Amino acid sequence: MGIFSSIKSAIFGDDDTEETVIAPAAQAAPAAKPSPAPTTVVNVEERLDAMDGADKLNWRTSIVDLMKLIGVDSSYGNRKELAQELGRSDYSGSAEDNIWLHKVTMQHLALNGGKVPSQFLD
Repeated sequence: MGIFSSIKSAIFGDDDTEETVIAPAAQAAPAAKPSPAPTTVVNVEERLDAMDGADKLNWRTSIVDLMKLIGVDSSYGNRKELAQELGRSDYSGSAEDNIWLHKVTMQHLALNGGKVPSQFLD
């Protein structure tokens, strides 16, 4: 299982029946790889806010805090592996790289059935 799969699984859980709605027929992002349209949408912000410690971490803008919140190792090696999974081979761990990684992680959550607020995607 890859790092992104671990992130998705930690947020979406095994049972997506809570906090789900029927997805629109066409849901796509212009610069992302096509993926099958999800049948349900998971409210990512609500799920993360409901986790223990969410109020003490800046998960909304920090990839490190996001990973810590959901119990995924946030080490440089794991962040570099995540960046490679999401299409970036030159990840160095800089602040700019981490901002990019958080944004792209949120975009991929949205592509895989997550309802993600627009401020996390821009």
